[in-house]
Amino acid sequence: MLQALCLTLPLGGCLLSGDPPEPGLDIPQAYRNGPKNPRAAEIATPPLDWWRGFRSRELTDIIEQTREANLDVAAAVARIVQADAQARITGAALLPAVDLDGSAARSRSSQTLGGSGTSSGSSERDNLSASLSASYEIDFWGKNRSALRASEELAVASRFDREVVGLTTVVSAANAYFLVLSSQDRLRVARDNLQSASRVLNLIQQRVNAGTASALETSQQESVVATLRAAIPPLEQTLTQNRNALAVLMARSPESVRVRGGSLNSIAVPRVTPGLPSELLTQRPDIRQAEANLASANANVENARAQFLPSITLTGEGGYQSAVLKTLLRPESMFYNAAAGLTQPIFEGGRLLGNLDLQKGRQDELLQTYRKAVISGFADVENALDAIRQTALRERLQRDVVASSRRAFDISEQRLSEGTIDLVTVLQTQQTLYQALDTLVQARLAHLQAVVSLYQALGGGWRPLPVEASNAR
Repeated sequence: MLQALCLTLPLGGCLLSGDPPEPGLDIPQAYRNGPKNPRAAEIATPPLDWWRGFRSRELTDIIEQTREANLDVAAAVARIVQADAQARITGAALLPAVDLDGSAARSRSSQTLGGSGTSSGSSERDNLSASLSASYEIDFWGKNRSALRASEELAVASRFDREVVGLTTVVSAANAYFLVLSSQDRLRVARDNLQSASRVLNLIQQRVNAGTASALETSQQESVVATLRAAIPPLEQTLTQNRNALAVLMARSPESVRVRGGSLNSIAVPRVTPGLPSELLTQRPDIRQAEANLASANANVENARAQFLPSITLTGEGGYQSAVLKTLLRPESMFYNAAAGLTQPIFEGGRLLGNLDLQKGRQDELLQTYRKAVISGFADVENALDAIRQTALRERLQRDVVASSRRAFDISEQRLSEGTIDLVTVLQTQQTLYQALDTLVQARLAHLQAVVSLYQALGGGWRPLPVEASNAR
């Protein structure tokens, strides 16, 4: 066996050689849409409780309840338990397997086997045995160690998966709350415009009574009032759906959730600094998860290579065996046996080669997945930074549109009451104001969602420290 082991040493060195592939990442020095001041780019990463920056107590309460009770997060925690258990199962191959066996048997054979019909004497016998057996595979080539490392890395990846789910859940809760506020704002705009249209309708009816307006003008304004009234139920339905979405995120029934809401204008817009692109590799849990999965694949490739090499197994058994209980534990009843075996795969029908190619293919797949996660992370930050700038500009410009439209409508309403303007102009200014107010609400919502998306792109809300599967063994 020693000669066979010496012959396989050079082969083992060839098979086990090979470094993990390099990702070949091109990390930019700074974000294109980030701060131009280098010192500003080095500001600390987003705080763990970044949602408090919006300065909404109700939003903070909703997010904290969501983090504690969300069912997706609970499922991710259960996957961590499974991954840790699998790592312990895999790691058991590195330790000896020891079994205790005890047995007692009584047997009797036939006394007339000779065919003479006479008894051949007592044929009853007892057999008592107590033994301890052990087996151990020497992990000479690191096959079992690499399998354990692969399972441990998967356990690490499961922890980052929990952080990904937690971050996604918090972002979903924030966006759902903002959608509730936007629905309330849009409902408020629709109802205010309905009141304005009703007020104009009353002015037209007064002019009809005075003989200065026609029934056609009354019908036109009645159509506007009816259209605005018909726009309210869909907005109320959207509000209910957004509230129910929050209830699902909080793992509660819709009937037990009360969302007061308010207005998007009461929400503060926090200032978010993206930091340096190199920090993103440790800030985003999805990138860390992809990195851990790649490390697991690297270990699986090592395990597949080691399966080509001999496996050395030691077995031993010792104990006591006797036909009488009182002599079972005497020294003369003791027995033992020990053996060492070496198994070298010769022909497996292509199974080992297929497994190696499978693990290499999986390794390459996860390498590309890791590279994509990093590149996508940079793109997400750039998109979020650009969205914040563009939506802030859009909101500011839309406020100017609302101010101009409101002045035009107020003037047209005043002139309508004076009888110095036609209804067509009033209808135009009224419709323009309604659309401007509704668009402003949507612009405000887009601005807040862009801020949330930047927090998500930066991996905000979790502490970017090394995560180890401490319970993996």
